[in-house]
Amino acid sequence: MIQSQTHLNVADNSGARKLMCIRILGASNRQYAYIGDIIVAVIKEAVPHMPLAKSEVIRAVVVRTCKELKRDNGMIIQYDDNAAVVIDQKGNPKGTRVFGAIAWELRELNFTKIVSLAPEVL
Repeated sequence: MIQSQTHLNVADNSGARKLMCIRILGASNRQYAYIGDIIVAVIKEAVPHMPLAKSEVIRAVVVRTCKELKRDNGMIIQYDDNAAVVIDQKGNPKGTRVFGAIAWELRELNFTKIVSLAPEVL
């Protein structure tokens, strides 16, 4: 579960390293974001000399959460960290590589570009 003020790792090479969630997009009173949800975040740590800078407000899609995800077939998926991929307004990733495993539920949510860049899809 990702909520406001939650710190996340960045799972791509866009230039950001750490994010802090400031808003969950969707309904006006949503409290938690799960895998596949789009959030508005601020960059807390960034790599120098990259297009994204510290304290920049961006959009990101959540790709990993510490809170377990239960599938319809009874399988439970749980990751070690909270991670997101930085996206633009159209939903395309800003980075050219995605690091770590991601869930295949992102394919159903039309994030096929992120799924194709990922090294492992669970």
